[in-house]
Amino acid sequence: MSNDQPPPATGGPEDPFAKPPPHGEYGGSPYGAPAPPVADPLAGMPPLGNRGKRLVARIVDALIVGIPVYGLTGLAWGRYDMANAAETYGQSLIYAVVYLGYQVVLLTRSGQSLGKKLMHLRVAMLADGSTPTSQVALKREATYSLVPLVPCCGSIFWLVNVLWCLWDKPYHQCLHDKAGRTVVVRAV
Repeated sequence: MSNDQPPPATGGPEDPFAKPPPHGEYGGSPYGAPAPPVADPLAGMPPLGNRGKRLVARIVDALIVGIPVYGLTGLAWGRYDMANAAETYGQSLIYAVVYLGYQVVLLTRSGQSLGKKLMHLRVAMLADGSTPTSQVALKREATYSLVPLVPCCGSIFWLVNVLWCLWDKPYHQCLHDKAGRTVVVRAV
């Protein structure tokens, strides 16, 4: 046998770098069997909620909770001294806890806070469109209400959290939605 002849074929392609046939060796894709189609979790659910309406709903809820909380804490402390950091943080903490409770109670009942009812929106589980459980609502709303109270970077987190829905695809979720695996949809 001379050195000028190629080795005999062993059943595979002669060129190890040759491209496979266009539809693979066994048919279908060149990577084997095609992946099963992924079902859209929103199939059968109402359309996603409008981002502007979501903002208005949060503002309404903030006023519903904020006016009484800041009014009562101001009366209890006898003054409104926004220069006193301890009082301001204390008021913010009370507000956050009351807001958290308000949201959890209403979201577990119908998926709607008063602001969301006004704007015809509701919070739904991404997986099946059901109303959030109390554990899910607590996780979702704690991410929204309590994490921003972290002194070093809470305000930055809050801003990133609420703006996240502007670029999130395809469900327009804020970070608190991702934490609870929820989505905001139109209420029908």
